[in-house]
Amino acid sequence: MSARPLLILASESPRRLDLLRQIGVTPDRVVPTAIDETPRKDELPREAARRLARDKALAARAPGALALGADTIVACGRRILPKAESEAQARACLALLSGRAHRVLTAIAVAGPDFVRERLVETRVTMKRLSAREIDWYVRGGEWRGKAGGYAIQGAAARFVSAINGSYTAVVGLPLLETAQLLESAGVAIP
Repeated sequence: MSARPLLILASESPRRLDLLRQIGVTPDRVVPTAIDETPRKDELPREAARRLARDKALAARAPGALALGADTIVACGRRILPKAESEAQARACLALLSGRAHRVLTAIAVAGPDFVRERLVETRVTMKRLSAREIDWYVRGGEWRGKAGGYAIQGAAARFVSAINGSYTAVVGLPLLETAQLLESAGVAIP
């Protein structure tokens, strides 16, 4: 019987680490990657999510180990919303998402010594119409910082979500069913 491969999580996201632990997986190392996450010219949201997850996994890959990379993109049509870095960006994202459905695309990739396996999970999220007061309240709370689309569904923004069709954990940042399947297919035993 061969030993379990070492597992590297290519992310500094505490949410992804917590989600992995929910399925009984604790990475041997956490290695944040410094890849350029800027969408390429004419890159569609699905393509961008896949590329970024793959690039993160490949950047963290090490001899004798598997690397798990993930990326979450919030998209309105073909438009990729930013990971909000300013109050103005957060307000613009929330105003755009107000009263409409959008897609959350989370891609995962596992890179081994001679392979990369990938999955993409698409979830449709609908937000209620937001008042200026609600947007102000949410922005003051600050949890939008660095979040795709300017919101965190697992936090205070949950009160704005009127419907979700797909994987809640994918919207948080890591689709657990698909992640477990991908890791198992690469040789990681899941309890």
